[in-house]
Amino acid sequence: MPRPIRATIHPQAIVHNIQRARTATHTAGSRIWAVIKANAYGHGIERVYAGLKNADGLAMLDFDEARLVRRLGWDKPILMLEGCFDSTDYASALELGLTVVVHRQAQIDALALTLAQNQSACIDVYLKMNTGMNRVGFNPQDYGAAFAQLRALQGVGEIGLMTHFANADLPNGADKALALFNTTVAPIMAQYPDTVRCVSNSAASLTLPNAHFDWVRPGIMIYGGSPFADTHAAECDLKPAMTLSSEIIAVRDIQAGDAVGYGSRFVAPCAMRIGVVACGYADGYPRHASDQTPIAVDGVRTHVVGRVSMDMLTVDLTGVPNARVGSKVELWGAHIPIDEVAQAANTIGYELMCALASRVAVTVDDVQE
Repeated sequence: MPRPIRATIHPQAIVHNIQRARTATHTAGSRIWAVIKANAYGHGIERVYAGLKNADGLAMLDFDEARLVRRLGWDKPILMLEGCFDSTDYASALELGLTVVVHRQAQIDALALTLAQNQSACIDVYLKMNTGMNRVGFNPQDYGAAFAQLRALQGVGEIGLMTHFANADLPNGADKALALFNTTVAPIMAQYPDTVRCVSNSAASLTLPNAHFDWVRPGIMIYGGSPFADTHAAECDLKPAMTLSSEIIAVRDIQAGDAVGYGSRFVAPCAMRIGVVACGYADGYPRHASDQTPIAVDGVRTHVVGRVSMDMLTVDLTGVPNARVGSKVELWGAHIPIDEVAQAANTIGYELMCALASRVAVTVDDVQE
């Protein structure tokens, strides 16, 4: 029989979380770009596709993934968040009816060449501004000129205005960036008042109504992860879209002074009972999970003890006296928030979602418990 570890994907949680984004932004009437980059944050685009139906558009990076969702039947907008990388991408964008981000001069030049060679073509673009993230995007002093260049190109349709916040998850963390964006785009909005704006990620979608504008781009919240370090997903009314579960495969009684696992990191302070779980870092569980990393056994919350190994980890069964071989274990899901696991391993929930290993069996559950 296969190892008992399994990831279960909940498309109905995706439906709920998209609706949560819509409720949060209803005052502005914002449309929703559901971000599905990195194969839907490790959940699998095909697995979550049924839950995306209420989004207004999908945002991603990979052109093969864009082709996939078109093949699955998606006929609404698709936004390519890093734009085109070469001329073949522009050909794909035209073929698939994609909206592409433009964040540097070379992309404008390549777009101009593509449109000159396809004079009947039309493409929508989003022009990205760097407001402090300092990754990609035109600096504010160059933004107006870049907009004018795009506006002058025959074949360019709608031009959206966008930026990305570095600190929207912190109190007042987006204030400076938002003010810079608003000041910079003011002349454009005065001349073209119907121009769409899109600046809000998950954190801003939930907490910054003055940044909702025409479109928002929720990512982590779509999958039930919290965008805030000090707020759990449930407090944001978000449901997890992935449950990672396994079983106890061995039980041991150890004595005070006995060590557990590689490096003997954990030493029992007293006689205790521990369980061995079929899950390790080769499955995507964080190797650096601390001894207090939460885990649930038969629905009872307990914690990891000892270093996580490639295929197994060990848990304290002191508070679960009836646990035995075959007892059900939740690594993360509805009872154990993935963000708590991430914090105990000094990482973020995004990474754990994306790190799920291909050897883990995956099922799709249409009913969220």
